[in-house]
Amino acid sequence: MAMMQSGAQPVVARFLDGRTIKGTTRDFGPNKDLFHLFPWGEEGDQALDIIIGALKAIFFVKSYEGNSKHVEDNSFGSAKGQGRRILVHFKDGEVLGGFTMGYNPKSQGFFLTPADPDSNNIRAYIVNAAVNKVETVTGVPTAGQAATGF
Repeated sequence: MAMMQSGAQPVVARFLDGRTIKGTTRDFGPNKDLFHLFPWGEEGDQALDIIIGALKAIFFVKSYEGNSKHVEDNSFGSAKGQGRRILVHFKDGEVLGGFTMGYNPKSQGFFLTPADPDSNNIRAYIVNAAVNKVETVTGVPTAGQAATGF
C-alpha cells in the first residue's frame, strides 16, 4: 500500500462519468487545469494526471473509508461556517449544502465547506460544469444569532 506522502492531502476525485478515484495530491489548485493524484492502495509512486474539467468535484476528506450509512445533513441546523450558505444541485441529482466564500458561475469552480459537521468531507472543490443550479439558503440563524437569540 502506498504511504501518504509528506504534505499530501487525502482526496476523493469524483468524475462526471461516475468514476471515483481515492488518493493524495500535493499540487491541486483551483486555477489550474490539471493536478496529479497518487491512487490510494496502489504500489509505487505513479501519479495520474487529473483534468479538473473532467470532474464533478474533488473532496478533501478525513478518511478514505468514510461512513457509508451517513446521510449528509444539508439543513444547516447545527452548521457553523463562514461565507454564504448554499445548496448545490448537481446535474446527476445529488444536492450538497455548505458554505462558500467565492461562488462565481463564470469560474471553473468554487470551494464549499459542508454544512454537516459530521461529514467525512473537510471541504470540496465543486466544478461548475457539473452543477445544475446553486441556491442561496436564507432564514437560517447564524451561529451568533442562535447563541444570542436575535
